[in-house]
Amino acid sequence: MGAERPVTGGGVTARDLGLIGCTECALVQAERRARCARCGARLRRPDRGSLQAVWALLATGIIAYIPANLWPMLVTRSFGRVDESTIIGGAVDLAAHGAWFVAAVVLIASVAIPLCKFAAIAWLAIGIARGSVRGLHGRHRLHALVELIGRWSMIDVFVVALLAALIQLGFLASITPGPAAAPFALSVVLTMLAAQRLDARLIWIAAEGRAR
Repeated sequence: MGAERPVTGGGVTARDLGLIGCTECALVQAERRARCARCGARLRRPDRGSLQAVWALLATGIIAYIPANLWPMLVTRSFGRVDESTIIGGAVDLAAHGAWFVAAVVLIASVAIPLCKFAAIAWLAIGIARGSVRGLHGRHRLHALVELIGRWSMIDVFVVALLAALIQLGFLASITPGPAAAPFALSVVLTMLAAQRLDARLIWIAAEGRAR
């Protein structure tokens, strides 16, 4: 990601030399440049103030995740009967009908991954705020992993949209997205933005200041 690394001795960092690492292609170049010389991305200076935005996005995402699990994700109408299923309730129904694999995918992507993302982003933000010097490489890799898998949490929304498009049999049967779809999608988007807003270079810079 970035070129800045903590110094535990008397070394010189890239920041000391007026250099900055591109967050897109990792090219180290003069900090005075506005855009990366290799990929053209805008060069962003590390800003500890961005942690406030991270906490705001994360808190809002957690708040949106609560109704996403309490409200119905899927509304099924068949022969005049209406059935509503929450995320967990739908996974339980799938398991009861023998679709264990699909149920496991739904639970992992829609419950386990979002909760782990919330915890991971909060842990990274707290570590930066405290200037922790422990597990720097591990925390950097964790940040990259959170960004990588974050998009797969939308699988529930994709499944609902697919079912709604495929199963429309008039008065016989129809499937429509439930009220939980909107807050769930919002929660996923907000946590993805929180992970992107969290500048991984701050992990090293905060630790560098602590070491000095």
